[in-house]
Amino acid sequence: MTTLTGSCKCGNVRVALRGNPVRIGICHCTDCRQESGSAFTFFAVWPAAEFESQGETREFAGRRFCPNCGSRLFSANEDEAEIKLGILTEAPTPLAPTYELWIKRREKWLRPIEGAEQYLEDRT
Repeated sequence: MTTLTGSCKCGNVRVALRGNPVRIGICHCTDCRQESGSAFTFFAVWPAAEFESQGETREFAGRRFCPNCGSRLFSANEDEAEIKLGILTEAPTPLAPTYELWIKRREKWLRPIEGAEQYLEDRT
């Protein structure tokens, strides 16, 4: 079984992800742009049972971050965990987006990901 690992910038928070993600996406919505400070967020979702984290995190609007360095890390509930893929140790990651959300907010200079489903807003 494949295990991916990652951490925040300072290393105080670590994550481990077992197996393959349920889905991999890019989101261009306003929340993701503001939260990431970038044009989009690259993320993947794993079943909650395949995700573990160590270290203290803080939460804002359901999103977890490191209180020491401020790295945005993940969102998790009893069913699934959504991980910001920029925190993975392996870069570039072996993962590729299968869909893009909120493409109506995608920057004009960004091209659609070839082969990825395109959603004007959320997946429906």
